[in-house]
Amino acid sequence: MNYKIDNLQYCKWSREVFQINHDAGLDAVHVTVVYHEDYDEFLKRVNEWSLHFKENSDLIFHGKSYKDIEKAKSENKTAIFFGFQNCSPIEDDIGLIEKVHEYGCRFMQLTYNNQSLLATGCYEKNDSGVTNFGKEAIREMNRVGIVIDMSHSAEKSTFDAIELSEKPIAITHANPSFWYKALRNKSTDLLKVLADSNGILGLSLYAHHLKDSTNCKLESFCEMVAKTAEIMGVKNIGIGSDLCLNQPDKVVEWMRNGTWTKTKNYGEGSKKKPGFPKQPVWFKDARGFKNLDSGLRKTGFNQEEVEGILGNNWYNFYKDI
Repeated sequence: MNYKIDNLQYCKWSREVFQINHDAGLDAVHVTVVYHEDYDEFLKRVNEWSLHFKENSDLIFHGKSYKDIEKAKSENKTAIFFGFQNCSPIEDDIGLIEKVHEYGCRFMQLTYNNQSLLATGCYEKNDSGVTNFGKEAIREMNRVGIVIDMSHSAEKSTFDAIELSEKPIAITHANPSFWYKALRNKSTDLLKVLADSNGILGLSLYAHHLKDSTNCKLESFCEMVAKTAEIMGVKNIGIGSDLCLNQPDKVVEWMRNGTWTKTKNYGEGSKKKPGFPKQPVWFKDARGFKNLDSGLRKTGFNQEEVEGILGNNWYNFYKDI
């Protein structure tokens, strides 16, 4: 079976976006439910999604396991998997890990750019690695079934998470630093260890993670995919587009600043450039998966490899864990 999966989006959710993902043939999307929200605010987001599921039941439903990806394919719908881009909703209470899992959380980053109670973010000067709380959280996440996501984490912390986790971890949305040295893109050494542990990398289409930003060429991106496959093996690579369709610019400012500062931080690749960058013309939204398909084939990938990168590798990751 051929599945198509985008393992990271943070759009302004609406029927229009759900229809775009449907038109793109996406069987599953991992959506960011929270960034800096605490547990009570997370519950509000859950209620908002309950309404989305009710009003758009012909297009989407709440996914909780790999079987829901199979169900989505058979019903011509998109399974929506919940994830956190920060550990804020568990506050300082390890018991909340099981609670957020009960509400459908299946991915959680240990940190979003900064030092958290669990690990160090990629913007910090000093990377002290996974904390004592982080070690306990990883053990509990393994137990209940939440994937450790290290997309915004610093390097030592990511190595620590790979070593500590009894299950493979994910980097749901980032690119290799050999191609473009954004703070959040990952080193070759790290990608090798990630692959050796059966972890998976979701390649990002967010312009600040791309060589030449908005002007990144499809050919350049696909050549990067090919070199990454040489490093990690083609079965350890997927797509985590990091699409933020229809989000107002004030949202990206909130993403960067959260509740921890009153100073405007524009983030990597965006000095003096507040707001969201434009997407490359060949990936304006998820319908760009069609362009990725043709581009990867032209780069030399065979049909099975292309199908793996565009979804089957993520499906197998969900199934294996």
